[in-house]
Amino acid sequence: MHRITELGREFGLSRSTLLYYDRLGLFSPSRRDRAGGRRYSELDRERLARICRYRQAGLSLKDIRSLLRLETAGDAREDLLQQRLQSLGDEIRALQAKQRLVAQMLHLKASGWRWAALDRTIWVEMFQAAGMDDEAMDAWHREFEARAPEAHEQFLESLGIGPTERTGIRQAAGRKA
Repeated sequence: MHRITELGREFGLSRSTLLYYDRLGLFSPSRRDRAGGRRYSELDRERLARICRYRQAGLSLKDIRSLLRLETAGDAREDLLQQRLQSLGDEIRALQAKQRLVAQMLHLKASGWRWAALDRTIWVEMFQAAGMDDEAMDAWHREFEARAPEAHEQFLESLGIGPTERTGIRQAAGRKA
């Protein structure tokens, strides 16, 4: 039988995380000792190992609970993992599109081209051509605003966007201009 601290150390989890998993019904001890201490069997340890693998794959605790319930129902479990695989693929493609856009921006800057040579329409078309939807463009503005607020303001101004609209964009990006 394993103690909670032993399992925590082995899997790099805090005691409070394991207690939280217990409250969720995700990972509970097989038994308790006379003093009320939690004792975990080897099967419990293997369950925690599966939970940790699922977490490393980016699955939510809700999805992990479903997977653990479905372990005997292979098709349903496979469907959930297929959904996560698809989601990861979508995230990777979105990141690659952003990476291409940033690389294009750096290339333009390195060649001495000024942002002012582009207007708003061209930028939006470039974002869309790179595979970015409205949500991704909003995320881009949030990131720009968080990392370089003054540069973000200058960029928006260089696109010919008026002060009221610039303020709105920046507020939506999480900063009061």
